[in-house]
Amino acid sequence: MTDVSAATFVDSLRAAPLGPGGPVPGTDDAEPRLGLAMGTIFNLAKEYLDLPLGEIEVLLDTPLYEARVGALSIMDKKARRKRTGPDERRGLYELYLRRMDRIDDWGLVDLGAQYVIGGYLFDKPRDVLYRLARSPNVWERRTAIWATMFFVRQGDTNDMYAIAELLVDDPEHFVQTVVGGMLRTAGDHDADRLRAFLDNHAATMPRTALRYSIEHLDRPERAHYLSLAQARRS
Repeated sequence: MTDVSAATFVDSLRAAPLGPGGPVPGTDDAEPRLGLAMGTIFNLAKEYLDLPLGEIEVLLDTPLYEARVGALSIMDKKARRKRTGPDERRGLYELYLRRMDRIDDWGLVDLGAQYVIGGYLFDKPRDVLYRLARSPNVWERRTAIWATMFFVRQGDTNDMYAIAELLVDDPEHFVQTVVGGMLRTAGDHDADRLRAFLDNHAATMPRTALRYSIEHLDRPERAHYLSLAQARRS
């Protein structure tokens, strides 16, 4: 492909076949959506891995939801790619953090945070995650906990548990689901540490987070932790 730009990416989106549902309404702020299947956008993103960071930012600013999905998908694939150099990895990380005004739903966060943020920070100080975890912005908080998935998959669960402690009582559904899911995944590495966390928090943590976190425990343990929560609410 000779012309790799945000404009040609958007043109390709508009020319792509629609998903089975066809065109869909915009979001609450009336952002237009084409109705493309996510797989169509992800496949197109593979063709744009040489898109410069400045053009990715143009995509983020494009008033079309699929363009933002494409931007995050390109960022994710660049961050995963072995030949991506350290300067570009830093640029991807900084772009994500600088443009979180455009990373404002759970799907966009989940596309980028694990590899763009977590992958970059794996061998670096992780203070930024704690700042994000204390943010009033729900998507920054979701980013903080979801980014730790990269660490957990390497067997490093310390930051995940520390950030889960900060977010365990979060009132937002889209944070609760990730806190619970991350606890469940960390429990697959060390079930005893998960049990210790639940012993401290099961009685008071939101039910959504609790149910996600205990999914991989055996039935008697699930019943035990749910009974703690029920007793607290009675």
